[in-house]
Parts: sequence; C-alpha cells; structure tokens
Amino acid sequence: MDYLSKNISVNLKKIRLGKKMSLDDVSELTGVSKSMLGQIERGDSNPTVSTISKIVTGLRVTIDDLICAPVNSTYLVHKEKLTPVKEIEGQYTVYNYFPTDKSRDFEIYGVTIQPDGIYQSGSHGDRTTEYIVVTKGTLTLKIGDEFYEVKEGDAFRFESDKEHRYINNGKELLCFNSYFVFDRKY
Repeated sequence: MDYLSKNISVNLKKIRLGKKMSLDDVSELTGVSKSMLGQIERGDSNPTVSTISKIVTGLRVTIDDLICAPVNSTYLVHKEKLTPVKEIEGQYTVYNYFPTDKSRDFEIYGVTIQPDGIYQSGSHGDRTTEYIVVTKGTLTLKIGDEFYEVKEGDAFRFESDKEHRYINNGKELLCFNSYFVFDRKY
C-alpha cells in the first residue's frame, strides 16, 4: 500500500471513531457503501477522487484531514510495503519514507544505487537543503562541476537548488538516506 492510501485508511477510521460513528452511519452520510468504506479503512481499496469527495463532503472534513499523514506520536514505515517513487531497473531505486505535508518542512528518502549506477536529479527548489547519510558503500556526488566523495558512515549537506548527480563507482550496492529540509519562512 502506498503512503497516500495508508493515510486515507488511518485517517478515515480515526475520523469515524472520533465522531462515534459506525460504518453504516458513514455510509448513510456519504453515499459510499459500507463494504467500500471497510475496504478503504483496511487498506484493501484505493478510493477514487469521486469517493474521496463523497467522504469529505459527507463527514464535513477537509481533504487534508483525509490524505495528510496521520498525526501520531509513533509511526512505523515498513520498507517492504513502500512502492518506489522512482526506479530504473539495474540503476537505482528511491523510496519516500516521509513525504512532505503541512505539519512538517522535510522529506526523508531511502536510495539504493547499483554498482556503476547513476541517479540524475534536478533542482529541489530554492531554499531547499539536502542532508545525506551514507549507510553502505561510497557515494560520489556531482554538484555543478564539483565532485564529492561521501563514504559509508559519513554525512553531507548541500543546497539542492541545482542539478546534481548521485553516482556509485563502487562494486557493491550503495545505500543512503536523503533528508530534504524546506525553508518556508519566505
């Protein structure tokens, strides 16, 4: 299940229980069948835009209330349940563990790059800082005309407002976590 479907699943149930409503009650208010609502809450169904619209209208909540990451004191993300957000077979895979939302100004990604693989990235926007922590292998990072070598256990920070390239020149899998911090003060 992708993170958006997971958010909808968790939030719908939380909203329903917070309003002390049964699935039958929600079905009556929204026009969405009880079985469909149950499937959405269990994460067995990805609701259409039309279904989401009926739910937010019937429950009188905002779409953000339904799709934003649930606010919990703890939240476990299982990598095997994530769908890659970017992937080229034999080159690289990118997972988004914590996408940005209105409650936080950062995103966290997990990236793997195969030996001799390259992941080309564009700008991440003005006032965006990227932090990288290499957990396996050695990353060669090209920013403009400059090259930086970031070894296993090392960390690197840079303003990611220009194109850059993540390169694995090694003979083993490269793994690193990337943290994007957005300065929204402007």
